[in-house]
Amino acid sequence: MTFHVYLSGEIHTDWRDQIIDGADGLDMIFSAPNTDHAGSDDCGVKILGAEDNKFWHDHKGAQMNAIRTRKLIEEADIVVVRFGEKYRQWNAAFDAGYASALGKSLIILQQPEHDHALKEVDAAALAVARTPEQVVQILRYVQTGDLPA
Repeated sequence: MTFHVYLSGEIHTDWRDQIIDGADGLDMIFSAPNTDHAGSDDCGVKILGAEDNKFWHDHKGAQMNAIRTRKLIEEADIVVVRFGEKYRQWNAAFDAGYASALGKSLIILQQPEHDHALKEVDAAALAVARTPEQVVQILRYVQTGDLPA
């Protein structure tokens, strides 16, 4: 059975590649938001026209990105949301909430120092992992029943 896995959240490290590479051999299709930060921020004004006010600049981009994000989360069987170490990632929290509201199987990937701040998000998740390797092990177990050696 093929699993569709959406990889949401932090875009500044290679965690997505680690999960995709680690899941080699599993029957999984991975998707993600646009991880080109500038492209994601500027897509609305590049396509629909410039905005003098930064709020409307960002608003256009957020709406354009939401078309992709909504579709991919709705199609996903499993949603993995990574909260990185440096930035306040409100968009990641929003994706986790949206996935939870849709009844998606949710895996959170975060560092222990974020446990308190993300307690509500973690409570909605079916697993909270600390490393991409743990996410791969979860995906492998869910699909094959195999435990790590």
